Amino acid sequence: MKIKKIQFKNGYKRFFDLTIDLGNDPKRIIALVGPNGCGKSSVLDGMLFHHNAHGQIGNKGGKNHEYHSMNKNPGYDYQNVVIDFVEGSYQTIMQQKQATGKSRTVFSFRSPYRYNSDLKVRQSRATPEIWLNNYGASTSSDIDDKMEENYRRLYIKYNKHLNDTDCKPTEAKQKIIGDLNSSIKKCLELEIVSLGDIESSQGTLYFKKQDHPTEFEFNVLSSGEKEVVDILLDLYLRQDEYNDTIFLLDEPELHINTSIQKKLLVEINRLVGESCQLWVTTHSIGFLRALQDEFKDQCQIIQFKDGLDLASTPHVLTPVAKSNATWKKIFEIALDDLAHLVSPKCLIYCEGKDLPGKNGKERGLDAQVFNNIFSEKHHDTLFVSSGGNTEPDQRSEIALAILTKVFSTIKILVLKDRDISSGKQTTENDRQVYLQTNPQNHRVLKRWEIENYLYDKEVLQKYCAAKNLIFDEKSYDSFVTNIGDQNLKDETGKIKNICGITTSINSEQFKLNLSTYITEDMTIFKELEGCIFYKESN
Repeated sequence: MKIKKIQFKNGYKRFFDLTIDLGNDPKRIIALVGPNGCGKSSVLDGMLFHHNAHGQIGNKGGKNHEYHSMNKNPGYDYQNVVIDFVEGSYQTIMQQKQATGKSRTVFSFRSPYRYNSDLKVRQSRATPEIWLNNYGASTSSDIDDKMEENYRRLYIKYNKHLNDTDCKPTEAKQKIIGDLNSSIKKCLELEIVSLGDIESSQGTLYFKKQDHPTEFEFNVLSSGEKEVVDILLDLYLRQDEYNDTIFLLDEPELHINTSIQKKLLVEINRLVGESCQLWVTTHSIGFLRALQDEFKDQCQIIQFKDGLDLASTPHVLTPVAKSNATWKKIFEIALDDLAHLVSPKCLIYCEGKDLPGKNGKERGLDAQVFNNIFSEKHHDTLFVSSGGNTEPDQRSEIALAILTKVFSTIKILVLKDRDISSGKQTTENDRQVYLQTNPQNHRVLKRWEIENYLYDKEVLQKYCAAKNLIFDEKSYDSFVTNIGDQNLKDETGKIKNICGITTSINSEQFKLNLSTYITEDMTIFKELEGCIFYKESN
């Protein structure tokens, strides 16, 4: 089950009219990223507002119109939040869940206020079924005190396994604690060794650490350790009943250091069922790194940028392209003035204007084009313009000598057009000779220059289809007789006419626009990727 679109209408909390549209193929992990106060938690509150009208989550009570309505409208209700799932409307999902008796498991929620300073259970009592979803926070502003209830559930789970399987207590403990410990040990250097004994007034979890001489109870853990145990225990207990659920986690990284954050998200993802979706609000370095590396193909990022005026104007937010430039902006939220330390793993020097524009903006056409094309799949690569002729060679050598002293793993390449003989005709054989007789980090385009890729029929047809223009294929075939070798750089006017563009255009901007239509599924993308990143010779 996955959400694909949410709309917040008529002034829901911070939003005048906001739509989050994930497209028809939403990913498993949705990360809401932005600075404090941008509205990340309000998105989760909106989902809960709609759902709580049909069956409340948690035990903290609902909030009235003063909490949910921007204009304090007494008649403001859940219908101002519209949730669309891949499987259908919210009503459709509820009907399906009601038929299976699981209408309360549409959502599972953790607020950022997970305070569990003390765990000492002294007497047993009946505990409601976990699928009732009736304990803990009901909104993002509530205290989410689930630890005691979850401890009771873990204790019950242990006794149930003991009775159902007729095994030894040590075997039951090994099974129940062992499954949970497999997650805890991947995040922390400790593990649970005992569930305690409620009847003996020792109702708490006991742990051990490699460098600690004796066992110690939950209350001795640090705030960060308690957070990790709390989150993982809750997800572990929900695995069976919440296997087709939208999990909402509001800043799960609070009180947890950066080195653990990344590991925690990996374990959260592992504990959440395959048919579930995970919504996370975050601005932590560790979580962002996990999204960038481990979950690049499984996540979508909704970025709440400064200056959007979400409280006064309607907006549609869609997932950002996971490019190097986007990651840099996102990391600025977490790193502030340390964002410049986030370096690319691969730096590619190419031909073009070497002097940067305002605020260091790239001015070279080739670099901008390549960054547009490869920014998502090769997000850790940055193309940089460095002049013409032999200048990329010289500057790459200097960069290689200096940057590798600071960033030991950085890779530096030199990319050239195929017109490498100062205007003379250069054949494919000449290209091969150049690659074989120059350093291994040199690359040469298979086609004459960048325009021979941008003015490819496949690209132009895709552009025209998107712009509702009529592509004159007959004229194109008559004019472009050799896409690999023909000089097309000075023929933008002719290409414009073939595309049916009747107005004047800026040649450079036209080329940049075309570059955004080159995607991974196209032959031209694979050709460029092969000769640049994999040094394919043919």
